[in-house]
Amino acid sequence: MQNGTNLYALDISGASFTKACGGPCTEGCVTLARIGEDAWALGDSKRPDAQPLRFTTEELGAAGIDPARFGLDA
Repeated sequence: MQNGTNLYALDISGASFTKACGGPCTEGCVTLARIGEDAWALGDSKRPDAQPLRFTTEELGAAGIDPARFGLDA
């Protein structure tokens, strides 16, 4: 398992972010990418220049974020 310090050391330049929308997505969406075995990056399509936040799978679950909603396996 990754720890919080190492998550931000991971290179995400090639990460493939996927949107999850509850509606038409006209104002932007939350984006999620797997960046490691137990590591995720959570972004905001409305703010593409902002650095994505990074989480472990356990942290995503605690926040109520399910990768399956993005079409991703946890």
